[in-house]
Amino acid sequence: MANGVATLQFATAEVGQGFVVLAQQIARSVLGVDTVLLEPISTDIGSAGSTSASRQTWMSGGAVDGACRLVRERLFATVAEQNGLDPLRLAIDGTDVVDTMGALRVPVADATRGLSFDETFEHHHRKTEELDENGQGNCHVAFAFVAHRAVVDVDPDLGLVKVVQVATAQDVGRVLNPLAALGQIEGGIAQGLGLAVMEEIVLRDGKMRNPSFTDYLLPTALDAPDVVATMIEEPEPQAPLGAKGIGEPPCISVTPAIVAAIRAATGRELPRTPVRPQDIVFGP
Repeated sequence: MANGVATLQFATAEVGQGFVVLAQQIARSVLGVDTVLLEPISTDIGSAGSTSASRQTWMSGGAVDGACRLVRERLFATVAEQNGLDPLRLAIDGTDVVDTMGALRVPVADATRGLSFDETFEHHHRKTEELDENGQGNCHVAFAFVAHRAVVDVDPDLGLVKVVQVATAQDVGRVLNPLAALGQIEGGIAQGLGLAVMEEIVLRDGKMRNPSFTDYLLPTALDAPDVVATMIEEPEPQAPLGAKGIGEPPCISVTPAIVAAIRAATGRELPRTPVRPQDIVFGP
């Protein structure tokens, strides 16, 4: 950071999860700057590099958050020395460095004029443990919780299904970007819908019969249901700004929610997914 401008470089591949926006948001929140510049992606630096989805906010976001906090410590130390203060009294308020026990308020742009702070941080989540012989142990980094309710229209004569609405309440840790968070929820629901009623690899005599997207069906915008989402914020203390992965949990419980709704509508047992039209018309 120099002259009130933060510059970030990380090893994260942007694949649509929105990390290039979130990284800038993290830097603005931690450092109190308006302008954040992004350098080209590098695989030679110590940030967590991968191509995961919303979990990227945790891993690479943790690296960005850690590096920004190191820079902030140096900024506070400089301001404190210039003003004869204890750096522990300083905080970021908007775009200013402030004395939490006094009247000092200095814009970050002024405090960094002519100065440059450069830090690198490598983020790792806490270590997990192997399960014991009873299947017990601390094998998870964190927990997230989600519930889904599906509403479906079913034509029992033709075996056709339309998922009309999916309502969800999900523990998201902390919402950093509301639009991106909703997009992750809607994307996960779309994936769960595909697994429930259309996506299936067909093997016959050891050969894949639907090896292209012409024959392997995927949900489109026309298949997407209305989504009613409630975000429950239970911040994860070890994650940057408390954020948790959002896009993965819907893929787990949307599928059984949709299948359960089809069961309720048809009275069929439906012991498999995806639910095919013939399963609805003729049963398993």
